[in-house]
Amino acid sequence: MLVAALGLGVLAEVLLDRPRWGVSFPLMVVALLGALALLGGREGWQRARPNAWLAAPLLVISGFVAVRASPWLLVLNVLTSGVLLLLLAHFWGAGRVQRLGLVGYPLVALGSVLKGMSYPPALVRDSVDLKVAREQAPRLVPFARGLLIALPVLTVFGVLLESADAAFASAISRVLAVDLWALFGTAIGRAIGVLFSACVAAGVLGHALRRRKGRELGEDEVAPARPRLGLTEALTLILAVDALFLVFAGFQVAYLFIGGASSPAEGYTYAEYARRGFFELLVVSMLTLALVMALARWTRRESPLAEGAFRVGASLMVALTLVILASAVKRMALYEDAFGYTRLRLFTHVFMFALGAVLAWRAVTLWWRPERFAIGAFATALGAVVAVNAINPDALIVRLNLASPTEPGRPDVGYLSTLSADVVPALVRGTGSSVEWRAGMLGRFADRLPEEAGATWPEWNLAHWRALRALQDAGVAVR
Repeated sequence: MLVAALGLGVLAEVLLDRPRWGVSFPLMVVALLGALALLGGREGWQRARPNAWLAAPLLVISGFVAVRASPWLLVLNVLTSGVLLLLLAHFWGAGRVQRLGLVGYPLVALGSVLKGMSYPPALVRDSVDLKVAREQAPRLVPFARGLLIALPVLTVFGVLLESADAAFASAISRVLAVDLWALFGTAIGRAIGVLFSACVAAGVLGHALRRRKGRELGEDEVAPARPRLGLTEALTLILAVDALFLVFAGFQVAYLFIGGASSPAEGYTYAEYARRGFFELLVVSMLTLALVMALARWTRRESPLAEGAFRVGASLMVALTLVILASAVKRMALYEDAFGYTRLRLFTHVFMFALGAVLAWRAVTLWWRPERFAIGAFATALGAVVAVNAINPDALIVRLNLASPTEPGRPDVGYLSTLSADVVPALVRGTGSSVEWRAGMLGRFADRLPEEAGATWPEWNLAHWRALRALQDAGVAVR
């Protein structure tokens, strides 16, 4: 394990110590998984098989680092890959991911980080024989004392001799002028990088292949909470919220989806009314999800009739919340029609659809396998990460803004210029817009793409490669 950790540390320094990450990141993930499978052996793989499916989203999401150029997606993909790797390390030898509760996922990730920090020193202590070093240490103490005594004496004599001879003084000046950091700084920095990466690898490998003591998170189903709220109180709250949501949903259907009023509120146009309150509706949807989860956990339901009444009321609350969430989606769409599309707005769209999927799954688990809500929410989060990579947000922004720009024939060029190389093929294929501004944007990308694309193969990225090809096919000169 020590050799494997050091090897992975060297590989990480070679692949990842670069201005940009490309194919290097998924290769590093594959190397780490390969080392884990090799060290665990056949027996370890047999124990890991029930949770080995985590490797599939890990490989897919880490692979998107070499496919997309957007910095937002880079951060999202790297962080998601890290969380998946921590979960895989925790569940490599025992337990089931699906047995975790909703709070269990962050606890497992945080616990894996904290426990993994203890393995590198333990691995060195158990693998390296320090007996010889401890035996020789007393002999080095007199030598160190001699150096400390000699240092001031050499300093005094050196100053006097330097004053006595100009040639000697010139030689000493040249020696003292040597930039030691320029000579050894790169090597020291790389050594520190190798040691840090080796410690990370040792933490992951050690935590995954550890000998377990006692029961850990995910080895047993989450124990149900002791109900503290009566059914009457819970149903009163649920029905009151349902009544409020029903009235609000009626207004949304009338004004947003049917559009029967040109000015539903005094002082607001239809577009202003539609865009108002988006974030408030989003917060209401999230709070309702939390409320349903809390009531399902803490409400006493002592008979089948009580259970059925609670499920119907809570399911109605979820259904009405989905209408409210649909209203928020509609408002965001109208906002984008008026002001154009941005990364934040597209990411918000994906988040809202993921929230809707989680709400629908909450309604399902009210009637079937309530303990599986957390794994469904986790799978939805992974699906959202894959979806936002698949839609290629930067390219989609260009296509949508070209189709319906805020200014006829000329979108927000200043904003589009800040996007990543993912937009170049869409810009080249764009039609129906002014040729002049598109040519100017393509020229800016032609100036900066060679530097972004990188000159080394670990930095190779599909988006940069496609962008360069699109520019060449369009006849744009690339420096």
